[in-house]
Amino acid sequence: MKAGDLLHVTRAASPQFVRPIVFRLIRELDWTTCDGWVWLDGYQVDERGDATARRSIFVRRAALRPATSRSLQILVQIRPCGGGSVPRSKK
Repeated sequence: MKAGDLLHVTRAASPQFVRPIVFRLIRELDWTTCDGWVWLDGYQVDERGDATARRSIFVRRAALRPATSRSLQILVQIRPCGGGSVPRSKK
């Protein structure tokens, strides 16, 4: 892995990713971890590849996959309608 790589991060990489994300790597952090696990610093990106949040994530290295255009399409399909907002009922 190198800076700038786009990674498809799923539940296989860490239980917190029930909803997969695409992650643009800045660097692998040199922190002591369990064998096979790594801390990564980077940006979560949206379906257009634009950064939406800077994050540090703890994941299993072997479960990380390069992101593809298909990975970005999946993000669109799993997002709630309206980019995550929930319509409010009128009272």
